[in-house]
Amino acid sequence: MNDQSALLKQLRIEREEPPEGRGGGSRKWWFAGATVLALAALAIGWLAWPRAIPVHVAIAQALPDAGQGGASLLDASGYVVARRQATVSAQIIGTLSAIDVEEGEHVKQGQVLARLEDTQYKAQLDVARGQAAAAQAQVAQARAQLQQAEADARRYAALVADHLVSAQQAEQARTQAETARATLEAAIKQAAADAAQVEAAQVNYDYTVVRAPFDGVITNKAAQVGEIVSPYSAGNGFTRTGIATIVDMDSLEVEVDVNENFINRVRADQPATIRLNAYPDWAIPGQVIAIIPSADRSKATVKVRVGFLQKDPRILPEMGARVSFLSAAQPGASAATAGVTLPPEAVQAAGETGVVWLIRDAHVERRAVRLGARTSAGQVILSGLAPGERVALGDLSKLQDGARIAIEP
Repeated sequence: MNDQSALLKQLRIEREEPPEGRGGGSRKWWFAGATVLALAALAIGWLAWPRAIPVHVAIAQALPDAGQGGASLLDASGYVVARRQATVSAQIIGTLSAIDVEEGEHVKQGQVLARLEDTQYKAQLDVARGQAAAAQAQVAQARAQLQQAEADARRYAALVADHLVSAQQAEQARTQAETARATLEAAIKQAAADAAQVEAAQVNYDYTVVRAPFDGVITNKAAQVGEIVSPYSAGNGFTRTGIATIVDMDSLEVEVDVNENFINRVRADQPATIRLNAYPDWAIPGQVIAIIPSADRSKATVKVRVGFLQKDPRILPEMGARVSFLSAAQPGASAATAGVTLPPEAVQAAGETGVVWLIRDAHVERRAVRLGARTSAGQVILSGLAPGERVALGDLSKLQDGARIAIEP
């Protein structure tokens, strides 16, 4: 037993207390390493955690009442034009002796605008009337001669029956009657020709007075008293081809060029709103008259005619105008269906549709919308967004559905 105890005692490992300096330093290094590892893990987690994307907030605004239609589907620019206008000229060559109108003057159909020197044409008319009167006298003379010749022929025919004159004398009387009849017919035809000459001279004389072809306003006075006017160009700068321009103000309309990519948004009789460049705050109700069935290949546009539903003296030809083509108003339609506006930079547009990022607490939600026109008020949203909803405004390329955001003032 003693031997076994001694042997086990020899095999026992005695634990000695390490020096105080070495043991304390190891624990400190262990705690320092653990702290570094924890901080590194926190840094990696913080870098890996999705960072909030800074955005601003845009609020969807309800469209103002369009009056007769819904939201604006498309905007286009054009000019006010008159469908009925004319540059009035004389139909004969002559010298202007009087002009009775000025620019801006309202005239009625048939009103005298100008007069030409008429001395020559009046003389021609007088000559034609004299010739016509002479022809009528010739007709009367020929008719009297015919009556006498016919009476003589009847008497000679009766005397031949009684054998008081020869048959030859009776035949001569009948021949004279036929000759007188032919002379009368020739005189009648000559009188008709002379009467036609009178009508022609009267027409030329009437042409010396220039009249308004329809009711309208004088917009341009091109000639002055003393100038020679002609219905066609004489090949030099001394002959005027126009006296004045008259415009029917009731025929004013707007012609706009619509990009052919969006012409499907326009239809005949569609409601529209017209704003003149001179009066940008004045919304004039209008309506599409027609879509011209031809495209301009150089501009890739289609011409559209838009009429005014309200007439006003402030509307003048050649004024610049902007037309908003409206959707049809639905009875009882809410503001959400009528459309809203947003800043254009808040919308990712792709043709007639687009994407906005709706703000939900601290995240965004992707929302598809249908786009209308881009107006001075902003981008029109026809559907998909209600007034008052908040959308993100900023670098939209960084956003995705559910992304965390930080709203900046």
